[in-house]
Amino acid sequence: MKQVDEKYYELLLEIQQVDFIIVELNLYLDTHPNDQAAIAQYNDFVQRSMQMKKNFEALYGPLTAGFSFSPTPWQWHRSPWPWQV
Repeated sequence: MKQVDEKYYELLLEIQQVDFIIVELNLYLDTHPNDQAAIAQYNDFVQRSMQMKKNFEALYGPLTAGFSFSPTPWQWHRSPWPWQV
């Protein structure tokens, strides 16, 4: 497995933290569907997550199969994969 720099782990952790917030807000909104402030927070974090993932993939390659574009040549052979760290 190829070694990666500290920034890889920092960015991956930040993505995981933001995605955790999204899941928690999603659960909250299931029982409070009219909470406009929570909906705004949810949308902000979704947008932030999308941008963070785009930035991560530009540096380190795709995060998820089927949801990430791959430049040429095919990038899935590069390791470590996010689920391996």
